Amino acid sequence: MTDSEAQDFPLPYASTDLSGQVALVTGASSGLGRRFAQTLAAAGARVVVTGRRGDRLKEVADEIVSTGGQCEPFTMDVTDATDCVSALDHAESAFGTVTILVNNAGIPDAQRAHKMSLEAIDAVIATNVRGPFVLSCEVARRLIAAGLPGRIVNLSSMAAFNYTGNGAALYSSTKAAVNRMTEALAVEWVRYGINVNAISPGSFASEMHDGMVARVGDFSQRLPRKRFGEPAQLDSTLLFLVGPSSEVVTGTVIKADDGQFPR
Repeated sequence: MTDSEAQDFPLPYASTDLSGQVALVTGASSGLGRRFAQTLAAAGARVVVTGRRGDRLKEVADEIVSTGGQCEPFTMDVTDATDCVSALDHAESAFGTVTILVNNAGIPDAQRAHKMSLEAIDAVIATNVRGPFVLSCEVARRLIAAGLPGRIVNLSSMAAFNYTGNGAALYSSTKAAVNRMTEALAVEWVRYGINVNAISPGSFASEMHDGMVARVGDFSQRLPRKRFGEPAQLDSTLLFLVGPSSEVVTGTVIKADDGQFPR
């Protein structure tokens, strides 16, 4: 690279300005999804928050708007492909083509594999794998048709890499599938300027995590830094992956676990 070419990039080249971007976040009624929506809006994106609890979504949207952001709520079930299409139609009507998708919605199994009903198995797979895959494909289809680049961020888990037999075998399996889906779709869509990455958190405070703590007890003191992560501590990872300066990063799963798990 010549000096003149290098001058085309600001120093440092690390923008997180999302002005002009349209983001859709699933599972945005609480926990990590709520924080992700707030963070994207604060960075300048127009945000559509989705989930099954319409009252909670309206609270999130009202909060974002009250602080100067732009946000629309849309009640949807990520396991319903028709809902996914409708959510994207709503986003386009309100703000334009979705250029950032955060596949955050997910559910745990919270029981031993051999004790799970078929209905429970189907629900976990549909929410954690099928839904994100279907929604990602629909977002990519629209981006390609519009000739626009985009960013897709999937929420994985450190359970994809480590399983200790704590009643989450299917959850662990689905998050491993999310990792491979991230890698495969990145290869599929790289030619269109669509980057697909994932964040793999450890134990972070959220509604799902709080439910686990209620079942098994507070295990924070057994962690290396004797603490659970806070959703705000994932802001920088999210903004990096959806921001303009991560343009060459795709097909990557970022472990953000505060050193809680072995390597």
